[in-house]
Amino acid sequence: MVRELVGAGMRVSIDSFDPGEIGTAVTAGAELVLSVNASNRAVARELARSETRVVVIPDFGQGLETLEPSIAALEQWGVSYLIDPVVEPIGFGFMRSLERYAETRRRYPDAPLFMGVGNITELTAADTTGVNALLLAICQELGVRAVLTTEVIPWGRGAVREIDVARRLMYHAVTHKALPKGVDDRLVTVKDPAILAYAEAELRELQRAVTDPNYRIFTDRDSITVFNNERFVRGTDIHEIFAQLDVDEATHAFYLGRELMKAKLAVTLGKTYRQEGALQWGYLTPPDDRGPEHVKLTQRSARARARTGRAKGSR
Repeated sequence: MVRELVGAGMRVSIDSFDPGEIGTAVTAGAELVLSVNASNRAVARELARSETRVVVIPDFGQGLETLEPSIAALEQWGVSYLIDPVVEPIGFGFMRSLERYAETRRRYPDAPLFMGVGNITELTAADTTGVNALLLAICQELGVRAVLTTEVIPWGRGAVREIDVARRLMYHAVTHKALPKGVDDRLVTVKDPAILAYAEAELRELQRAVTDPNYRIFTDRDSITVFNNERFVRGTDIHEIFAQLDVDEATHAFYLGRELMKAKLAVTLGKTYRQEGALQWGYLTPPDDRGPEHVKLTQRSARARARTGRAKGSR
């Protein structure tokens, strides 16, 4: 399997303490070994003539003092290494493990550090965007230069992309001594960095300039407003709003139903709503959802006006 992945152009690591598995994987092309300590560090001696790196951790159940013999052996053999003091899940020593990272940096000021952030993102029922941002800020301040993440749990989907954004944002913040805001908002996904909203008085002023029956939809922090040249409907319940629009044409009903649902989602989450545009989801934002249906709706609306002399519930 390792040989096939390497042959396909991928960079591969082996996560094992078994010397036989490690040796087989490295022979097949694995570049990184997770992990070594007193229990298996002898296998690292065979890596001295290769470019393979190892991740060294404290001995099982022991403190940072057990790193020293392993690091000394690796340096004697000329094996490249990263130090992983091991971050623990919340409730199982998370804060103490962060203190271990800080202490490791003090003891080994020039050593490359490693952090497996999946112990937090995979084991905490929270959206990973903010969690990864904070973890990468810790890594940047401590000089952790390598992280291991996974996308196994459903809420961890996108973790690799989030870390790519977060590492750049936190690098900028720390090196420029600037707050990590107003530079790159791609990690603000569920809510929006700023909400574009109009007061009711502004919307009524806009309505006075409208001369056609096409409905305009706006949202603010609490309400949805829909108006055309004749109607002005404002509320929070999209079913009640829709009932007041007097729509009896199927394509118009579908269009307004879709837009009202999107508007409701924007109000609920605290996002800016743009009629016929996609909601913004940070790095997850899809292209605007404008499609050919709005052209068909316009054509149908024109035909309906020609037949009836008026347009009920037009777009």
